[in-house]
Amino acid sequence: VLVAKPGLDGHDRGAKVIASALRDAGFEVIYTGLHQTPEMIVNAAVQEDVHIVAMSILSGAHMTLFPKVRELLDGAGANHILLTGGGIIPVEDIEDLESRGIGRLFGPGTPTTEIIDY
Repeated sequence: VLVAKPGLDGHDRGAKVIASALRDAGFEVIYTGLHQTPEMIVNAAVQEDVHIVAMSILSGAHMTLFPKVRELLDGAGANHILLTGGGIIPVEDIEDLESRGIGRLFGPGTPTTEIIDY
């Protein structure tokens, strides 16, 4: 699982909590750190041969960043990689993103066990 923080958002506590919970549950986790571009995320995902990319977006740029990363993954021949994530995302945007090939999206306060089970 590649856990990524795209864009200019500097709040990474949630991403680190998720990365730690996934690691504790037995997943191999790579955390990219802050301020990643979509291209950096996709390059890391392809290079590390991950099965899942999980992005944490709190900046309000979810309608741009999720589709861009999906587009770049597909263009890199990595359409098998599940793109999921979370943040402060309105319900109507979640429905729109999921209809465009983005996996389940999680909001603040989601139990880590629910994310791990997904």
